[in-house]
Amino acid sequence: MKYDVKDIKFAKEGALRIEWANQNMPVLNRIQKRFAKEKPRKGVRLGACLHVTTETASLMKTLKAGGAKISLCASNPLSTQDDVAASLSKNDKIPVFAIKGENHKTYYAHINAVLDAKPQFTMDDGADLVSVLHTKRRELLAGVQGGTEETTTGIIRLRSMAADGVLEYPIIAVNDAQTKHFFDNRYGTGQSTIDGIIRATNRLLAGSHFVVCGYGWCGRGVAMRARGMGANVIVTEVDPLPALEAVMDGFTVMPIHKAARIGDFFCTLTGDINVIRKEHFAIMKDGAIVANSGHFNVELDLDGLKEIAKSTRVIRPFVEEYTLKDGRRINILGEGRLINLAAAEGHPSSVMDMSFANQALSIEYMVKHKKPLAKEVYGVPENIDKMIAKEKLAAMGIAIDKLTAEQRKYLASWELGT
Repeated sequence: MKYDVKDIKFAKEGALRIEWANQNMPVLNRIQKRFAKEKPRKGVRLGACLHVTTETASLMKTLKAGGAKISLCASNPLSTQDDVAASLSKNDKIPVFAIKGENHKTYYAHINAVLDAKPQFTMDDGADLVSVLHTKRRELLAGVQGGTEETTTGIIRLRSMAADGVLEYPIIAVNDAQTKHFFDNRYGTGQSTIDGIIRATNRLLAGSHFVVCGYGWCGRGVAMRARGMGANVIVTEVDPLPALEAVMDGFTVMPIHKAARIGDFFCTLTGDINVIRKEHFAIMKDGAIVANSGHFNVELDLDGLKEIAKSTRVIRPFVEEYTLKDGRRINILGEGRLINLAAAEGHPSSVMDMSFANQALSIEYMVKHKKPLAKEVYGVPENIDKMIAKEKLAAMGIAIDKLTAEQRKYLASWELGT
């Protein structure tokens, strides 16, 4: 079996951390037990491009229990946990091609290594695997039956491909599931992003001005957690609706060119390019701390920052200090990549339990689907979404009410009024 990890000797430590995470993933564990019995994916070749974390390991073990033949690579050069990669390769016999800090060439070599296994289904986080498949490895497309996508950024890319008529197989947008974005994006990103910023800097948030760029579900989560840590939160937006919501949620809203002069901390979560640009870096305070928690490292205009800096140095792990010509210092965290995975461990396993349950069940749905699906982006079937929520509540020991027959009749009728 081929694999490429930093050091296979890390496997023992990785196995222990995977076990720790798995203790808090009851929904995925129930699915794994069923898969082990039913083998719904027996012999199916699956290529996965995901953040190689302890939670992802639990998903891979679940898919393998269902009979799938899996190959895994990283969906970000800095997100791999090397001990997890080693454990999956050694202990679970799952080929993993991922090394934390891998360069651009190695990153894409690893994606191609996964594609060399000729997957019938893909599982992506950011759509890099799908992109390479549609550009450099088109000879494999005829054998691909379907796939899933984990994150907002990837879905934007895939919907663009579908709109242009170039998407060659159906993909389920896992991120659109309510049991994914309401929880993973908001509570997972919120907590893990703050965790990454604090681990990287060891700076106090209380009393600071914390600028959140983008008020989608991820931005909402970070704004909520930053406020909980005592920061004065400023939100920047381009869409009037979430901007208005941020105001009603009690946050200060202003354009980035005004926030740039005020902020002590900045975090981008938009999925767009060059959100913080050269002209914004040029007016920031001395010592400003700038991070990104969007999927790709394009939200910060680091080339522009380099143009106005006279020197750079790594002052501590995951902190690169850019000194401007007038002596002010701008600190970029995690090379502008996902700070929650670059400097921390990503989302807590409890919230990834639901996200990865969606992944596992969406692939099962596509495998079992008898009629071929059109080459489009689909939502997670509603029954899967609700079932995951129900299972999660049950695992937490929480019961809810049920509609009475009278209530169901009332909701289905139109005759009754005032």
